[in-house]
Amino acid sequence: MYSLSIKIEAILYLKGKPLSISEISEIARCERGEIKDALIELMSEYAHRHTALEIVETDKGYSLQLKPTFTELIDSLIQPELGVGALRTLAAIAIKGGITQSELVYIRGSGVYQHVPELVSLGFIRKRRQKESRSYWLQVTDKFHQYFQLDQLPQQLSLDLLYLSNSNENEEEESSF
Repeated sequence: MYSLSIKIEAILYLKGKPLSISEISEIARCERGEIKDALIELMSEYAHRHTALEIVETDKGYSLQLKPTFTELIDSLIQPELGVGALRTLAAIAIKGGITQSELVYIRGSGVYQHVPELVSLGFIRKRRQKESRSYWLQVTDKFHQYFQLDQLPQQLSLDLLYLSNSNENEEEESSF
């Protein structure tokens, strides 16, 4: 039979999210006091092991996680999940080589207001306030080029987007007559 601390370790691993003592107690079918003692034992064991993992207490409960020293490794190995809309927004920024947020909203729609913060937090784009305008200037970062392994976007792709952008402007001019 396994010790309670090993059972808690398995529970934290399998759940993959912070759990309160009450939740662990319910899953392990043990008293809260026993859970507290086993958690202290488990946390002490992890503190003395040479391992990439640790048991931490957060506002939401206890969790098994990688130590903060492995953040860079996580970022390089785990690919962020981007939705189709965010990917298209990122592509428009990359193809334009830089664009104002207001122009991007015109091209892509109001969904840009959700995509931009996500892309900034992932490090794929940078956002700077323009002096002469209330709009932000958006550009892809080096991380974008490294992540997508792009040295330079194909010239034809840039020309196609430029053509589409110009034909939208021409249609507007014609419809205003």
